Amino acid sequence: MTYLQAIVIGLLQGVTELFPVSSLGHSILIPALFGGSWAANLNMSANNSPYLSFLVAVHVATAVALVVFFRKDWARIAVGLATSLRDRRITEPDQRLGWLLVVATIPVGLAGLALEHLFRTALGKPVPAALFLTLNGLVLLAVERLRAHRSGPATTSTGQPVPVGPRYGRGQVYAASGYQGTAASGGVSAHGGGADAAVESDLRLARLGWVEATVVGAAQILALLPGISRSGATMVAGLVRGLSHEDAARFAFLLATPVIAAAGVLKLPELAGPTGHGILGQVLVGSLVAGIAAYLSLRFLVRYFETRTLTPFAIYCIVAGLLCLLWFGVVK
Repeated sequence: MTYLQAIVIGLLQGVTELFPVSSLGHSILIPALFGGSWAANLNMSANNSPYLSFLVAVHVATAVALVVFFRKDWARIAVGLATSLRDRRITEPDQRLGWLLVVATIPVGLAGLALEHLFRTALGKPVPAALFLTLNGLVLLAVERLRAHRSGPATTSTGQPVPVGPRYGRGQVYAASGYQGTAASGGVSAHGGGADAAVESDLRLARLGWVEATVVGAAQILALLPGISRSGATMVAGLVRGLSHEDAARFAFLLATPVIAAAGVLKLPELAGPTGHGILGQVLVGSLVAGIAAYLSLRFLVRYFETRTLTPFAIYCIVAGLLCLLWFGVVK
């Protein structure tokens, strides 16, 4: 693996892991499109592939970017989990959201351990990746069309609309949502707003049922298929449940952090052995690029989903997937 390849794939990973367009699919398709040494050096389906270990490393860099970006949000969630364990009860939204994230992560963790190697070796090739990328786009587009017919305002646990906007004070917003704390404890909004916006988003997410959150989290299992986006699958599940684009994206990004970090804990030690010989410099450079790209992507996406939809990403996936299918399945 050359340094140029490490930089390109690191940049690709940092962007496509968070955009709903599948980092795994692009990590297979781009080297295959370049051909030559790119296809030879960056072969994920090979046994003991250094490329796979490299991808895990740049994934971890993405997880670090997620933690840094949501650091105050994660601090609140961590405190909520700690106080919940101490008191042996779940009474506040931060506590409930923390446990929802834990429970929702379990299905993909188990599936990853059982299926990751099988899916990677059997499907880690250009044609399956292009097929699943096309399917990813079709699902995103279908859900947006479905949502257009069933969207409605967010509600509290009592069925009342959540009051938002400048005409409502903090106390009114929190009282209507059942929050026991104050804006000062809310941290920084995930999308660049004030503490109120971050707390309000967490309150809505904390009202998810246990089964609902588990189903949304389990949608990440689909991302084991190359071409299916982790963030896209999770957002789709959240949108189907009735979350706004903003809340669905926030939940997807929060859910991605422990999953990516756990994969790193399992795979990164391989870089200390023969797999990592000759590529540690490339891993460091690629990880740095991926981390910076992921952080900048987050800054863009959390604002993008305040007012926009998945449709442009759906169109991109469909067009790119079909072109790659034509190239690898017919022309080449």
